[in-house]
Amino acid sequence: MIVIFNKKARCPWTEKDVKKMIDFAARAARVSGNVEVNVIGEKLIKKLNFQYRGVDKVTDVLSFAWLEDKVVKAENIGEIYLCHKRIVRQAREFGVSPKEEFTRILIHGFLHLLGYDHQTKNQAVKMFGLQEAVVKKFKKVL
Repeated sequence: MIVIFNKKARCPWTEKDVKKMIDFAARAARVSGNVEVNVIGEKLIKKLNFQYRGVDKVTDVLSFAWLEDKVVKAENIGEIYLCHKRIVRQAREFGVSPKEEFTRILIHGFLHLLGYDHQTKNQAVKMFGLQEAVVKKFKKVL
């Protein structure tokens, strides 16, 4: 996997950390390609969330699949936007480490790029099951 990592907000994770997380998930999903991962602040993620989803609030992750509907035929899988500040708050709320929650949300965004969704109960069971299996396996190598 080629991972392009852009850090536009304070975040302790490095490009090496993020690449390791994405590589781990890509192996589990049996995919390869290019992924852009962006860590941004609350103001920008709120703006993007409103612009693209019509939701005027801060979110933890947004994913934009480049291969959606097979419009773009390339090695590019898509872009993931993460709000580290929101992820840290969620980690506290859920009683997990910030690294575990960051991994979970990154994997969640990555699975969306691959076409996974959670709009229905069956979709949610499949997506969250894979997400948590990857997080659990990744925790063993931390």
